[in-house]
Amino acid sequence: MPYGIYLSADGAQAQATRMEVITNNLANVDTVGFKRDLAIFQARYAEETEAGLDFSGSGSINDVGGGVQVQETRTDFSPGPIRRTNIPTDVAIEGDGFFQVQKGEDVFLTRAGNFHITASGNLVTQQGYSVLNESGSPISIANQIPWDVSHAGVVRQGGVKQPLALVQPESLGDLVKVGENLFKPLAEPPAVPAAERRTLHRHLEMSGVRPTTEMLEMIQASRAFEANVNMIRAQDEMLSGLTTRVLR
Repeated sequence: MPYGIYLSADGAQAQATRMEVITNNLANVDTVGFKRDLAIFQARYAEETEAGLDFSGSGSINDVGGGVQVQETRTDFSPGPIRRTNIPTDVAIEGDGFFQVQKGEDVFLTRAGNFHITASGNLVTQQGYSVLNESGSPISIANQIPWDVSHAGVVRQGGVKQPLALVQPESLGDLVKVGENLFKPLAEPPAVPAAERRTLHRHLEMSGVRPTTEMLEMIQASRAFEANVNMIRAQDEMLSGLTTRVLR
């Protein structure tokens, strides 16, 4: 089979993966605190070069490009817009940092501050996971007693203060998306310094997805996918015509 068909097939596969990532971003355009993903492409060497049978720059027949492949899917941690909601259980982080929440025996990080209070008085996420304080315990809020969250991220009620657990990984590359708007840290994240703790009560950080940008990228990916498919079709027709002439 002609080498060009393989290159075009790889290109089509890479663009298909890119469209899947963009589609997921668009599906979360209204998800609080969501961070968009990016499909990172990387150029490939020719098969002989990757196998160690040749080297790049040799000038031989093998010294050609090997197409592209999706190297990884990387998360864009740029902050989303902050919107005032006036809902008492909504909290937004202003600047760097993540909330710590507990799911089962594991602790995860999230930027989604659209919490609610259970009947037993626990502050939890939309999925029901406990929001933790800086000592690692679930935050408890008594019903029918006024409370608020300070700009420093401290839940205050009747003289009792419970600082929210706000942490910032040393490298954002240490975070792995695990679904439900949660991130799993690969290393223990340090607490955000007291002087840098900034939250906004009755506000939410909205999704970091910009629909216009995503739609433009979707159009680009669709056209690139179509171009690769057309190249496969053209090369297949050329090969078919050549085979027919030879058989005659």
